[in-house]
Amino acid sequence: MRLAVTFHNVKIAAAVLVASGMLSGCVSLGGEAPVSMLTLSADASVTAGVSKSGLAKDALVVLTPEVPRKLDTNRVPVQIDTGNLAYLKDSVWTDKPAILVQQLLMETLAAKNGTLILSEIETSGKADNYLSGQLVDFGIDARSMEAVGIFDAVRIRKGNPIEKRRFEAREKLVKIEPRQAGEALNMVANKLSGDVAAWLAAN
Repeated sequence: MRLAVTFHNVKIAAAVLVASGMLSGCVSLGGEAPVSMLTLSADASVTAGVSKSGLAKDALVVLTPEVPRKLDTNRVPVQIDTGNLAYLKDSVWTDKPAILVQQLLMETLAAKNGTLILSEIETSGKADNYLSGQLVDFGIDARSMEAVGIFDAVRIRKGNPIEKRRFEAREKLVKIEPRQAGEALNMVANKLSGDVAAWLAAN
């Protein structure tokens, strides 16, 4: 009886080893780090030590932009042609594009306009000013060899009509690869943020 049990255990162990060997070819338990981790950095940033105060209702709340399905990922979309989309090889964003663009907008608006930027939680729902919108496109267009960013900004102010404006920025690429794509998209994001800041400051 003991021999039978031992033999049975050996068969189970062997089966596990075989299965593990078969899976190792198609499943990565740890996974290798991607070649490039892309992020966005603001050209205009708030100087350390500078403070800003004001009432919660006067602060600006920058909401996370809505995005189409192709941008609801950490990968960089590459538009091959009208009906075909791929993703840039060997690179991922450090966070989803909507979050990265939101953070860049907040930093740029605080630096360029001196705006008091708070979150919805920090204002306890008492803010009267909101910036929302949709990040329509933020990726690479292989047809024109450009990094492209399109943002439909929506300004909401209590007691005022809702305002909506489309912003677009493009940067040329020599080659579609992670480093160039990351640098070009960073420039695109900063151009968009700067244009939004100028629009809000003028109104």
